[in-house]
Amino acid sequence: MMIYSFKIRKSNYITLFLTILFFITTGCVHGQLGVNNSNQYRNGMVVCAYPDAAQVGLDILKKGGNAVDAAVAVQFALTVTHPQAGNIGGGGFMVFRSKSGKTNTLDFREKGPAGASANMYLDSAGNVIPDMSLYTHQASGVPGSVDGMVEAHRKYGKLKWADLVQPAIELARNGFKITKHLASDLNRTKAQFTKLNPGKTYLIKDGDWNEGDVLVQEDLAKTFELIRDKGREGFYDGIVADEIVAEMKSGKGLMTKEDLKNYHSVWRNAITGNYKGYKIITMPPPSSGGIALLQLLQSVEKYPLKRWGYNQDSTVRLVVEAERRVYADRSKYLGDPDFFKVPVDSLLKPAYTASRMSNFSWDAATPSTSIQPGTFVSYESDQTTHYSIVDRDGNAVSITTTLNDSFGSKIFVKGAGFLLNNEMDDFSSKPGVPNMYGLIGGKANSIQPGKRMLSSMTPTIVEKDGKLFMVVGTPGGSTIITSVFQTILNVIEFNQSMQHAVTSKRFHSQWLPDEVTVEKDAIDSATVTKLQGKGYKITTHGTIGRVDAILKTQWGYYEGGADPRGDDTKLGW
Repeated sequence: MMIYSFKIRKSNYITLFLTILFFITTGCVHGQLGVNNSNQYRNGMVVCAYPDAAQVGLDILKKGGNAVDAAVAVQFALTVTHPQAGNIGGGGFMVFRSKSGKTNTLDFREKGPAGASANMYLDSAGNVIPDMSLYTHQASGVPGSVDGMVEAHRKYGKLKWADLVQPAIELARNGFKITKHLASDLNRTKAQFTKLNPGKTYLIKDGDWNEGDVLVQEDLAKTFELIRDKGREGFYDGIVADEIVAEMKSGKGLMTKEDLKNYHSVWRNAITGNYKGYKIITMPPPSSGGIALLQLLQSVEKYPLKRWGYNQDSTVRLVVEAERRVYADRSKYLGDPDFFKVPVDSLLKPAYTASRMSNFSWDAATPSTSIQPGTFVSYESDQTTHYSIVDRDGNAVSITTTLNDSFGSKIFVKGAGFLLNNEMDDFSSKPGVPNMYGLIGGKANSIQPGKRMLSSMTPTIVEKDGKLFMVVGTPGGSTIITSVFQTILNVIEFNQSMQHAVTSKRFHSQWLPDEVTVEKDAIDSATVTKLQGKGYKITTHGTIGRVDAILKTQWGYYEGGADPRGDDTKLGW
């Protein structure tokens, strides 16, 4: 009898072992383990570029705020703690998905001032004047971030506006301990701050900044108090508006009080596509990122990437060839839809994408000089920051926001304490002449008063089987699109966890210049040799992108991916 009993128990152990093994192995797909750990949470998650800002967002979620409430608070907190890109003097894009699956996008991209003109950065000979669109008062578009946050809160927010702005006030007034990364960036930019801001001492100290130093920004705190108490009017009218205009006049800038009063963000319908059963929800123009991302996914969908493997020879070649063609299209067809009829439907037709890839050959690289923007019938920042947020109900927000270059134009608004953007460089100063990221533009992205400049920002949300699957985005100028693209592939095709997908080394190609930039050790030496043998020019790049993303696992947990390339932080509860 005892022997019989032992056999039953042994059988049960074997069955239990096999059951556990099954759940572990199936749960490992996309890193979706069936047990909670320090990376997985039930009630919400914030992933953004600075730890103090992430904590602000998490605190808002814990107080009963939704994802949009947390996003507003994080946006303002990043202005204080991540001045390289966090801002009230810039703009950006938001992709929103409600817990019920309804989607919306908010365009709070900057606009050209009323005094802007197509040839404003050209000399008498018609040549582009170096740095005029980057480090002068004429480089700034009309900021959209404050209006964007007001509109987002008005439509979707739950908590009081003042409660969302207050954490930024406290961070600015009481100060916060800076990280090694921020100290290094402040020291590196000190000479430019000093040169471009006579009589101002914002972000400048005697000697060098060091990790752990406390950064206090009293004037910025006062600006936030006006925004807290007066909302939109606290920035686009009154004292702050007067300070902006005075700053413009001091450097022959173009922005006026009328430009500020007339600025309004715009709600736009998301553009969507499908990739192997996953629904991609992303940003429409004037972001080029959404269309480019969907084109890239269409271009590679029929190929066996999973079998080829992460960053292997065939995978790299296919991705590079797709990127070259998509960036060529970007140069001609994408711009502000309020000023230019962007052929969205034509660009996203599968037949068109297939035709673009039809001259791709495995025998040799396609020279970028032989690639031109496609044709069809019936023609119709480096320094940016991204944050991804999901709340306990499943509402999700993906926001990318920017000043364009690191610390924008490097010019502060005297008295207000915040940095101005240099987004005017994202316009095409002259057809065929690259901007600071090497991107080529044409008539679709020409400078016009009141027009929004083209952007590469690609905030994106992914669904699987009608349910939230991923929230993703990144800074990185022209590399934003390819970084988001490769992160999505890392999860879907290569079964990487969210953190692994974000950490994985990346590569980038953008049509012109005719090269493939690669992070160190992203591609093994043997594969590099094969690629060079086929005619690909490989150049090494320090880092590419800083992706912040959230995955909803099959077990219902939120799993974050915070990019180790910066101070990016993931917090959940």
